[in-house]
Amino acid sequence: MLKSRYLCSGSVMAVVLASSLTSQAVAQEGSGRTIEEVVVTAQKREQRLQDVPIMVTAVSGQLLQDTGVRDIKDLTILTPGLLVTSTSNESVTTARIRGVGTVGDNPGLESSVGVVIDGVYRPRNGVGFGDLGELERIEVLKGPQGTLFGKNTSAGVISIISKAPEREFGAESEATISNYEGVGFSQSVTGPLGDTLAGRLYVAARKRDGFQDVVTGGPLATRGETDDGNQNYYSARGQLLWEPNEDINVRLIADYTKRDEDCCTAVQLVNGPFSPILRALSPGAGIIATPDPDSRLTFSNRSTAQEIEDKGLSVQVDWETPWLGGATLTSITAARTWETVNAQDSDFTTVDILYRDLDGSFGREFKQFSQEFRLAGQTETLSWLVGGFYAKEELTSNETLNVGTQLRSYLNGIFSAVGAGPIAPSYIPGPFQGDSYSQESETFAAFSNVSLRVTDKLELTGGIRYTLEQKELDAHYRNLTGGAGAGGPDPCSPAALAGVLANPGVIAGGGTSSTAFRLYVGYVCSAGGDRAFNNVDTFQDKEEKEFSGTAKLAYHFSDDIMAYGSYARGYKAGGFNLDRSRFGIGSINPDTSFPAEFVDSYELGLKTRLLNQSLTFNTAAFYQKYTDFQLNTFTGIAFVVLSVPEVISQGVDVDFSWAAPIEGLSFQGGVSYALTQYGSDQPPGAAFGPGGSSFRLPGARLSLAPLWSASLSGAYEREISDSLMFRANATAKYTSSYNTGSDLNPLKMQPELTLLNARVGIGAQNESWTVELFGNNLTDETYLQVAFDGTFQFNTINAFLGAPRTYGATLRFRY
Repeated sequence: MLKSRYLCSGSVMAVVLASSLTSQAVAQEGSGRTIEEVVVTAQKREQRLQDVPIMVTAVSGQLLQDTGVRDIKDLTILTPGLLVTSTSNESVTTARIRGVGTVGDNPGLESSVGVVIDGVYRPRNGVGFGDLGELERIEVLKGPQGTLFGKNTSAGVISIISKAPEREFGAESEATISNYEGVGFSQSVTGPLGDTLAGRLYVAARKRDGFQDVVTGGPLATRGETDDGNQNYYSARGQLLWEPNEDINVRLIADYTKRDEDCCTAVQLVNGPFSPILRALSPGAGIIATPDPDSRLTFSNRSTAQEIEDKGLSVQVDWETPWLGGATLTSITAARTWETVNAQDSDFTTVDILYRDLDGSFGREFKQFSQEFRLAGQTETLSWLVGGFYAKEELTSNETLNVGTQLRSYLNGIFSAVGAGPIAPSYIPGPFQGDSYSQESETFAAFSNVSLRVTDKLELTGGIRYTLEQKELDAHYRNLTGGAGAGGPDPCSPAALAGVLANPGVIAGGGTSSTAFRLYVGYVCSAGGDRAFNNVDTFQDKEEKEFSGTAKLAYHFSDDIMAYGSYARGYKAGGFNLDRSRFGIGSINPDTSFPAEFVDSYELGLKTRLLNQSLTFNTAAFYQKYTDFQLNTFTGIAFVVLSVPEVISQGVDVDFSWAAPIEGLSFQGGVSYALTQYGSDQPPGAAFGPGGSSFRLPGARLSLAPLWSASLSGAYEREISDSLMFRANATAKYTSSYNTGSDLNPLKMQPELTLLNARVGIGAQNESWTVELFGNNLTDETYLQVAFDGTFQFNTINAFLGAPRTYGATLRFRY
């Protein structure tokens, strides 16, 4: 069983709420400490956080450093209502806000949560996963943000703002050691390069052993690594800031990241009825006899190596023009390339059934060019913005699957176990299914956002965006020489199926309704073995023309209290399922498209600064209705994309920051209650096949959508001598129970969970040096990221786990 909970839901909620309520009682008698004004760009112009009629969680660079946040997955612990998970490899990373997100394994689906780094949109969450470098702040915008941020932000936006070059020289070195043989180093430097030019350079390299122990099996094993989930990457980010005069600044950013790691094996949660066959076929035990996720013991005879390369260049120009009262013209031009090549033990056992090699035959590449123009200005009563956006994306995906040496033995073991005898066709070990996809998409958009101050207290905001989306897909399906669907008799032809039915074991089992026949059709005649895909090429295209927009009304009772109501219409582009799709045995589905997803969102919010401005307390109630929600599910054989007619997410968000009356003590946290449910209608085409079924969906809560989540971060600093400073931070994140499987199988539940991180440090008051000790997941909770059906393993449930307890020390120098 998973490790027991560290804190129950009631205790965590009490901590968060009590911190807020106690703050009100104490701060009234306190020292007059105040919360600094936070400036955000959630509406693509600088505003006080408390003036923005959007629910925004803003996290400062200092808090990000104190909590060890290096990528968007780390950000989860600081943001209630945000959940970030990874699955088959670290490049397949998915963000969810208020219970809404898109599983990233299928590259045909785009993100519901947009990731924007320094104004540049990343087309998939996994493309934004990596070392973020030196950060100014991160803004998490909750709810649809399509007016200003475009398509694929139907659930929200994670906007990352890095530190810009500075005019004064500065440098910082950081070295870290941790358990699992972890080492890391980063170096940054910034300063002037002339009268009008400044630069900043950040480089980092990090490495550690894996979190999972791997049993590699017997003599058939080709895997050498005995651990998995390791880290090994280096990253560089260079910037130039040119300010030829007070009206113009140009910021150029170039970045490069290279990862060479092993990920991901999976633990067993439940062993199905065929697990004895797996154990009998492998001298290395096949799979674990009694599932024990806490042991972090996994089984894999094949490599899980992954190589990821991410690089890009962007130029932002801001010009305060002499037009329209000094309107600012902004141009952001960006080009990016992201490529991943993976190996995989596709059956997650030491039996040699199915695998993928690290030879480029299984991997993806994104190339993207984007251009955005904005013109923004304001008068005493009007703030306005108009703009245009263009993006071109080229996606290449190779999906090759290889047959192992024991596939036929394993299938015959299954058929014998159900009384049908050995009836599996012959398989030649080697390449089995070799498909490739080439998708091109172009996006054109025009948008405007205008705020009118009707009175000194009342402000009306309206925005609209028109998007033209064009996609083309070339798909090439190949059954290769190792597959039953390539050479020799077709194992799924009418004659072959009649021969299977003539087997006495199958007839004894009940003919076409027998377990043996259903397993034969489901496994042998799966998409990879279907002769209908022999040398098939298809072409598809689609075009979407959609409007999205928003309307907001805000009333300022005072400088410190603002109430707002808003409506937003969000749009998430349709696309194509990049996996094999069939009408039935021997008949392919040439149309793998799925429609666009839309959301209508309503929000009522209150933003306050209380207790002599020592407390900010913001809350919002929301109702979001999604239509044609894009659901991606792995059945144990293939990915299936369904359009769910209706999903509703409703609830309440609370965020607060408090400067406590004790000098140096501050808190930041929040609570999110989100009831995110499927509608009562069954999705069309809902039968997933042997790996699961969607009969559980109607009226149920979505997967990876906890009802409650809460975070609380406390920081304390004080002088301990004339030259020394002490600093400490503790952060906790609570989530109530939720299902981690798209099919909502109750065996895939994650119980309620609390994660606790902490960091303490001592150093010079001028920060010339600092030594820190840190620990993440201090109570060593074992928790699921995603649970899934074992490949070709009926009723076997596997899972990818979150990180265990890690701890270490960091040394920093500033010059």
